[in-house]
Amino acid sequence: MPAIRYAAAALLAGFFSQGASAACYLVYGADQQVLYRSQRPPVDLVRQVHETLPRVVPGGTLVFTLDNYGCELEINRLPVSASMGGASVQALPTTPRRARADRS
Repeated sequence: MPAIRYAAAALLAGFFSQGASAACYLVYGADQQVLYRSQRPPVDLVRQVHETLPRVVPGGTLVFTLDNYGCELEINRLPVSASMGGASVQALPTTPRRARADRS
């Protein structure tokens, strides 16, 4: 019976806990200048940051906070090839893409 109580308490705690999410993303370049500030992530966060960020900003650092103070004013000085709308950037494809033949 005590095991059921502990399981129920854990389940309720899971329902009411706050999910892990950031309110503001900052990317610093190797020279510590702010290159990106937004409420949208600069890289695809499905993959680990150490895999994706170096391809976008070599030597850069990603900092994310729960506070969105100052984040409403966006900065995007990322390379043009990387700044495709925040989370839609796919720095590392999950599978190799095959060339398609033109279908006329």
